[in-house]
Amino acid sequence: MPIISTKNLNIYFERSPAKKYEPLLYIGGTAGDLRNKPNQMDSPLTNFFEVISYDQRGLGQTDAPAGEYSMQDYADDAADLLDALNIDSINIFGVSFGGMVAQELTIRHPSKVKKVVLACTSSGGEGGSSYPLHELEALDQQQKLEIGIKINDLRITDEWMQENGEAWDNIKEATQKRNNYKPNKDNLLKQLMARKGHNTFKDLTKIDKPVLLTGGKYDGIAPLENMQSLNTQIAGSQLKIYEGGHLFLVQDERAFKDICNWLRD
Repeated sequence: MPIISTKNLNIYFERSPAKKYEPLLYIGGTAGDLRNKPNQMDSPLTNFFEVISYDQRGLGQTDAPAGEYSMQDYADDAADLLDALNIDSINIFGVSFGGMVAQELTIRHPSKVKKVVLACTSSGGEGGSSYPLHELEALDQQQKLEIGIKINDLRITDEWMQENGEAWDNIKEATQKRNNYKPNKDNLLKQLMARKGHNTFKDLTKIDKPVLLTGGKYDGIAPLENMQSLNTQIAGSQLKIYEGGHLFLVQDERAFKDICNWLRD
């Protein structure tokens, strides 16, 4: 199995075949596990780039160190992975929680970063925090499922559910089937608590890399105003908003196309 020993832990990672353009490190979101398919390794990104992605600490097939986790830990894990792979610098694509890690990585280890795509994410602090997912952990599975779907896409309102009962049932069924591999609850909570404390707002002004910000118009997890705040705080960044919610990357076919074009420029 592709497990590599880094400075502090053993990390499970995958990489797609080499392509014409520069490689890309993809940092995934909350509860991410590369055993759940399809995922980023099946995305249009692999048509153009050698995509490297990995299970973050406590998730999937990567080690779960004892103690609390911080966003700085996650960023250092990414830097250590690049070191272990003998990669001096690389383009970064961080999605949701992975976008928070990508912010920290770019701030803490700027020499390792060439260009950055930040998708459906937040800075925390004055720039606004993403939805407090840790609060959902106390709910029963059905409540957690339904609230999770509704905050993923704000177009799914109570009125919409009443008028579209069959479609609502189909969405719930598809969501339940999407992730066959569930995270350990304790390790997931560690990730969610690190997420709760995320705050890069003031340090974003230190970023001097090309940055593309992408988000969904109906995202209730990383609201549009949070993406706009990132755009204001990161000098020279570009912001593109798409039709969709937190899953806009698969809801609007323009998104991956635009991202690939930006990374290739």
